[in-house]
Amino acid sequence: MATSLAAQLAQISTNSTNTLNLKAQKSAHSKSLIFEPRVAASQSFDTIYTLCHEGFQELCLLDGRFLEFQRNIFSEQSREEDRNQMTATENSELNKRLEAFLGLVGSRLRLTPGIKAVEWVIRRFRVHEFNTSFLLTTFLPYHTLPVFSTLLSILPSNIPQEYKFLHPYIRSLTSPPRHPIVHTATNNVSFTTTLNTYVIRICKSRQQYSALLAFWAGIMTEATANMLDKSRSGRRTVQEQNEQDVILRLLPTLNEGLSMKNVPELRIGCYMVLSVMASKGGLNDKTLTAMMEAVVMGWAEETIIPGLICLSTLAQHRAAKQFPKRLTKELLKIENLPNTLIEISKGQRLDKFVNGLCLSLVDRLRKYGDFSSLVVIHQMIEHQLLSDFQAIVIVKSLILLAHQLDDSPGHINMRPHLASSLVTLGNLPGHAGEIVGRALRDTEVDMDELEAKLHTTIRPSLLKPSLSDDDMEDSPPLGQALNEETTFHAVFVKIPNKMANEQSFLKHDCFDIYADLCRAFLASTAEGKDLDLFDEAPILSRSLAFKNALYLSFYMRTWCSPYPVMARASALQLVTRFLSRNEASGIDLQAILPYAIVALGDNATRVRRAAAELLTALDKTYPVKVESKKSLKELRKWGFDDLYGSKASMEDLKWLEPDVVLRLLRELLLPALEECVLDEKHVEAIFQKSLNSQSTTENSGKPDSTKLSQASRMSILSFLSSHVVRTPIYLVKLRLLASLNQVRSVGGITRTKFLLPVLQRWSSLKPEETTRHCQDEEIDPKTYDEQVVMIVTSNDEEGIQFLISIVHGEVALDRPTLLVAVFKRFRAMWPSLKAPLKLRIALMLMDVAQTIESDSSESRGLAVQMSVEQLNTLPLSTDILLAYLDQLPTITKLADKPPASKRRRISHGEVARSPLHDRNQLTAAIKKITFVLQLVENSQPAKHPELLRGLFNVLAELQHFKTQVTSELAYLQGLVLSSLLAILQARKLDASISFDHSAVRADLLVDCVQKTASPQVQNSALLLIASLADVAPELVLHSVMPIFTFMGNSVLRQNDDYSAHVISQTIREVIPPLIKSLRKGKSDVVTGAAELLLSFVAAYEHVPAHRRKGLFTSLVQTLGAEDFLFAVLAMLSDKYGISEGVKAFCVDLCGSFSVEIQLQSAVKYLDLVKDVLKPKPTYSAILLSAGDEALPNPFNIARIELELLPAILSQKRLISQTGKILQRDDMNAARIRELYSILLEDLLALADLLKGQKSLHNSCGDILESLLGLLSTSEFVKSVEGLLDRPNESLRRKVLRSVEVRISQENPADAVSRTAMLGFLPQLTAIIRESKDIPYKHTAVACVDKISEKYGKKDLEAVSAAAETIASVHCLGQSDHRLRVMALLCLASLVEILREGIVSVLPSAIPKALEYMEVGANGEKEAQKLHNAGYAFISSLVQYLPYMISGGYLDKLLQISNASAESELDDEADESREQCLCLVAKQIDAKSLFGALEKDWEQASAHPLSLHEYIDVLNTAISKHSKSVVTKYSSILARIFQNGFDLRRTKSNENNNFSLEDILALEAELFAVAIKMIYKLNDATFRPIFANLVEWASTSLPKKDRTGRTLRLQSLYGFMAVFFGDLKSIVTSYATYTIETSVSILTNISLRDEESKKLWTKVLRTLTKCFEFDQDDFWQSPAHFSAVAPVLIAQFSHGSALPLVLELIPTVVEFAAAADSSDHHKELNGAILKHMRSENSSVRLAVIKCQQALTDRLGEEWLSMLPEMLPFISELQEDDDDVVEKETHRWIVKIEDVLGESLDAMLQ
Repeated sequence: MATSLAAQLAQISTNSTNTLNLKAQKSAHSKSLIFEPRVAASQSFDTIYTLCHEGFQELCLLDGRFLEFQRNIFSEQSREEDRNQMTATENSELNKRLEAFLGLVGSRLRLTPGIKAVEWVIRRFRVHEFNTSFLLTTFLPYHTLPVFSTLLSILPSNIPQEYKFLHPYIRSLTSPPRHPIVHTATNNVSFTTTLNTYVIRICKSRQQYSALLAFWAGIMTEATANMLDKSRSGRRTVQEQNEQDVILRLLPTLNEGLSMKNVPELRIGCYMVLSVMASKGGLNDKTLTAMMEAVVMGWAEETIIPGLICLSTLAQHRAAKQFPKRLTKELLKIENLPNTLIEISKGQRLDKFVNGLCLSLVDRLRKYGDFSSLVVIHQMIEHQLLSDFQAIVIVKSLILLAHQLDDSPGHINMRPHLASSLVTLGNLPGHAGEIVGRALRDTEVDMDELEAKLHTTIRPSLLKPSLSDDDMEDSPPLGQALNEETTFHAVFVKIPNKMANEQSFLKHDCFDIYADLCRAFLASTAEGKDLDLFDEAPILSRSLAFKNALYLSFYMRTWCSPYPVMARASALQLVTRFLSRNEASGIDLQAILPYAIVALGDNATRVRRAAAELLTALDKTYPVKVESKKSLKELRKWGFDDLYGSKASMEDLKWLEPDVVLRLLRELLLPALEECVLDEKHVEAIFQKSLNSQSTTENSGKPDSTKLSQASRMSILSFLSSHVVRTPIYLVKLRLLASLNQVRSVGGITRTKFLLPVLQRWSSLKPEETTRHCQDEEIDPKTYDEQVVMIVTSNDEEGIQFLISIVHGEVALDRPTLLVAVFKRFRAMWPSLKAPLKLRIALMLMDVAQTIESDSSESRGLAVQMSVEQLNTLPLSTDILLAYLDQLPTITKLADKPPASKRRRISHGEVARSPLHDRNQLTAAIKKITFVLQLVENSQPAKHPELLRGLFNVLAELQHFKTQVTSELAYLQGLVLSSLLAILQARKLDASISFDHSAVRADLLVDCVQKTASPQVQNSALLLIASLADVAPELVLHSVMPIFTFMGNSVLRQNDDYSAHVISQTIREVIPPLIKSLRKGKSDVVTGAAELLLSFVAAYEHVPAHRRKGLFTSLVQTLGAEDFLFAVLAMLSDKYGISEGVKAFCVDLCGSFSVEIQLQSAVKYLDLVKDVLKPKPTYSAILLSAGDEALPNPFNIARIELELLPAILSQKRLISQTGKILQRDDMNAARIRELYSILLEDLLALADLLKGQKSLHNSCGDILESLLGLLSTSEFVKSVEGLLDRPNESLRRKVLRSVEVRISQENPADAVSRTAMLGFLPQLTAIIRESKDIPYKHTAVACVDKISEKYGKKDLEAVSAAAETIASVHCLGQSDHRLRVMALLCLASLVEILREGIVSVLPSAIPKALEYMEVGANGEKEAQKLHNAGYAFISSLVQYLPYMISGGYLDKLLQISNASAESELDDEADESREQCLCLVAKQIDAKSLFGALEKDWEQASAHPLSLHEYIDVLNTAISKHSKSVVTKYSSILARIFQNGFDLRRTKSNENNNFSLEDILALEAELFAVAIKMIYKLNDATFRPIFANLVEWASTSLPKKDRTGRTLRLQSLYGFMAVFFGDLKSIVTSYATYTIETSVSILTNISLRDEESKKLWTKVLRTLTKCFEFDQDDFWQSPAHFSAVAPVLIAQFSHGSALPLVLELIPTVVEFAAAADSSDHHKELNGAILKHMRSENSSVRLAVIKCQQALTDRLGEEWLSMLPEMLPFISELQEDDDDVVEKETHRWIVKIEDVLGESLDAMLQ
């Protein structure tokens, strides 16, 4: 309460304006920005105004906006204004004016006039107190200046919440750095809101300035980034929600900022924040688009550049899609937008922004035909503002738009602009041009069709310009030229009319005139009339076309060159037209066929269709019906002499017979023309189907008359092949090869025989030549190389040899693509190669792969790399792998000289070998071995069992190489071993695989295990040995033991899964044959394998913990658990002792086996222990350390071994399984019983043998206890009954303890167990009666307790007999404390079970229990347990048989409890006693309890602790019992409380245990209980008690005993204060009984007696409570009033001796309020005024304070007697005592406040 009041007062003080506190006002006045506090405090407002007004006038000169404040805050009247005197409305209006001024002056705070003006609003209007937040925000941009720290020094203590972060800087008066401001903006929402609101308000008022906006932009940008970083924690949904919260918090400010068009700096700041939000906020596209639109709306010239930068940042985080219409429209309004973007791109990434803009511009062009956007797109692509992919998308969009144009007017107008733009883009230089070219090539739109639609050539780079340098210099740009009407004519006129000595355009050394003709031809294709004009050119000699090759060869070369589709198709069409219009009688035009076939393979459908028309026309040049071959032979072959130039170049050209030509045309080509038009690859399928030799399966049935003969096919193949060889056009070679490579052979002659010269010629060219040819004809070099190399077939040795020469570098050096093609061809041919050729190529590849790269040739390096890759990917046969292994180098081959005849030894005893001199040679050898072994491993060695011997030879050779390279060569050994293992595992799965036993060398494998440090090699060797043990055990058995010895030292310690697998395999495969061989021998199998077991046991501590169980389980299972489990357990115990870890492991290991195995092992285990204890141990000496004289004696070994068995036999799993087996009662159960009997018999025999060895005998007892736990309850009890008859006490105790444990574990619902246990009770009671072994008895009682608790209610008679035995002298009457405790606890349990059935036992049990409790209350530690057990017993009795605790027993219990409480026992004892007493209070009947409590008062009141518990019991009893019961025994309770009220008197002397604090605490408790009792009494019952109590306190003691009477009255009045305070107006009438006593006490007070003063205080407090709650006008009664009033007022005379102010005045005030009558008030006032003229100043002071309190409480009602008071007040105003005079003035103020008028006139 005091704390709350203090807090309220502090808050009032904080908010106080200190109107009357002059010191506080002076301190507030001293707060100044300019002056020191001492100077400022002495200044008047006039002085301050004069100084500050000067600064204000200077501001007005700088900025006219300040003039408006001249009329208010800087007016003359402002000097007189006081904020404390203003109303709330006036203050609110003033705040608006002050904040407007502060916002405007913010930009001038660096100037002295600005600081002076702010000084005025601080000094006069105290803005630092009333407008703290706004003032701080105004100064915050200047936080680094000294003026800010000065401002901090004048701030009030309670600054706004948003600026709490300034507290450290206020204390130290230092300027805050930037970081805490940013941190606060990040984490404090209120500060961020305040700052944003301030900035927006200032900008709306047009008071913004650069410093503020720069400060805001910097802080908010950094804070926004931090907020978004901070939000990235938690789940994804939480992160997104946090980010959204941040963005939604900031968006209103940004919207307002962006809407202010006239504040560019604010907009730029908003751009910065938006950029950060986009970068870190994970905004969606919709939000980003809205932000972008907000950026462009309303921007001005000065914000365009920052706005574009912001847009680029927003666009970078937006999906790649076009901008909305409004955004694009605003962007296009920017003057010179492309150049602006180009400048920005130098420092800012713009690709996504420009991409979105270009996409939207393309869309505008499509929808509205806005041609101006093409200029922007062109410049964006030209200056590479887009990424390559984006630029390609834009160009493809333009191409698609052009493709979609139709004949509508808008599209017709758009066509030339779009065409011009595409041509311009196509002619861009550098990288931009390459990107456009790639887009033109990749587009799905038919470019030829598009060019035709646009009447232009978009792809100028594909046209071959004139080779004349002069013409090139004079010609305009190609795109421009093609669009001019004069183009064709300008070129055509330059062409001569004829050529000298030129016969064909297919010559190898093509002349320059072809380029000019071609240029003219390409220009003519746009218009039909130009094409006709060109076709009639004299130089072509069309009229002599059948006589020379000029005319037709020009068009043949043109349609086979990489010119536009229109040009190629036109060339074909012109030749077709010529053949159709001119009769070619007697002419054989077969020379056109290869070129027509090439046109059929063109990638353009239009060209293929024209080629089909040409072939149709060509067919018509031959007679329709052939009457005889002779007539056909008369046909003249066109181009026979001059097709490829000179006759020398025509010598090897093959020609077809005319009939074959007709068959080729009419049977192969013409029927398939439609398919060829549809599919460019179909022509290849024609040759594949028609020219290949028929397979035998196709020859069945009738011969196909339409099938070409072998001779015809041979001639066609040779005809086309010769053209491939002779044609100068590489595109023709490529396409003909694509068809001819589909032909395998004709008549046993492969295509290689005809086409090999092509490969040889191509291979002889230099790289630059091949590059030039491919570039000129736009051929992919890789494709051409592949087709050329495909000439070689898999059965042509000459061709394969040529390919090998290419690989060796003899041909085509520095031709990497050709080399790659050769290797690709090898891979393709590999499956069809014959074995000799395959071996030859494989050996060649190995030689190349192992070539030492001495030269730096790139081609050689590639050959090596490709050879290695080829060998790693090709399937290698067994013959190849054997050849590789046979070729491997050996130490003998590499040595410079043969080894010496004698081998010298080196210091460590190993044979020294002569080191090799050439280390490079050795390195190369290791490299080759590595490569070959890798190939073997990759070739699935399981499929090549023939490699077994070779691999073992390599493994042997590696042992020699190890000594030369001083390395383990672990990787190589691992490769060999893994290959060998694969072969052996395949042999294991398939016994039919041949297996050469003589090739196996087990000694090498043992060396790999023992002499290699690599775990991988060791593991592989072990797995190999394991496989050998399964396949051929006789090869490895002689090496087993060294292997397991080594495993114990190495492999078993590994922690990886692979090592675990190795161990498992080794155990599973190696051990069974070993055990099989041991069983064949005559020696014991266990001792024979002792060394193996020891290896594993020795490695136990090194085996990773999580692998131990699996390892040893596998070991024991493989060895045979029935023979070896006991040995492993014994050896582990012997080696490591019985630690918790070993014990747990052994138990876990046993649990992996059946019950029979475990019991059998236990029998053998005991037999082993017996063998250990023999004078001459037999097999135990081999397994254990019993035969080692240096180790501990056999008894220690036996003790260690015996400690393990209890843990094994007490397994829960073993017990459960044993029970299940015994329940079945079958053969297995009989076997278990037999083993159990043997084990029990052996154990008892061993126990008898070890009687003299106590520790060993105890161990046997532990084993027996665990063994008995295996049985079911019924059988267990029977076994116990027999064992308990044995004379060995220790054994009996252990057995009985096992019974106790078993009882705890039993299920109460198990009827069989219940019957057995209840039947066991008589024997337990007999033990308690007859046994003299106290611990034995103790255990028996514990058993009785647990049996009774669990099953007692099922057989009360048996439990009752046990209770009598326990309560008898045989148990409870014994002297042993532990037995007594156990007996009492057991009896406590039996009370609950038997209830009335135990009554016969209680006459002997209760006295004993009380006796032991009394003994236990003496405080000894052991006795306390007896004390607690006794209380437990009594508590049980009180709870279930409360009537048994009454009379003497109850009195004795209370006495013992008093003594126990006084003894200060431990917490447990106190708790047991208190719980018992609580039960007593609740359960014992009221008469007995209250009577006993009355009797017990004397003893209980001897100590505070006992009395405290006594009162608790009384409290609990009164609370528990009903009103009627309490009323019935109110007389007894009255006497008890009367004794309690006399406690202060009886315990006031100093010779007792009670302190004043104890008495006060106990009285408080007693008063509370008394009030609780009073609530349960009616007035008729309690009023006599109260009257007697007052009379007893007032008169019962002799008058001489003044002190005793005073102390008793103190207690009484202490109670009455509580009584009147709690019951209030209900009991006001009870004051009648106290008036006389109270008056007497007040009248007869002894001022020298402290106790009398205390009583005086208590009387006044009681009266105060009584007056306070008087609602029945009790004290208005004249009898009551007149009895108290004079005495009460007379107490003022004791002013100097008593605390009148604290005690008397509150009483008088409450009395005056209760006696609410003018007469009573007048009487009281008169009596009080008399004391005002007392000579004692203390009396006068007390009276004045009393009048003050009366004035405050009663107000005008009391002041109605003011006329009577005035004379006294006048006198007191001039009192000699200053304090009296001061308090008089305070009284006057109070009177004036109440009356509302001054007393000055009345007092004069």
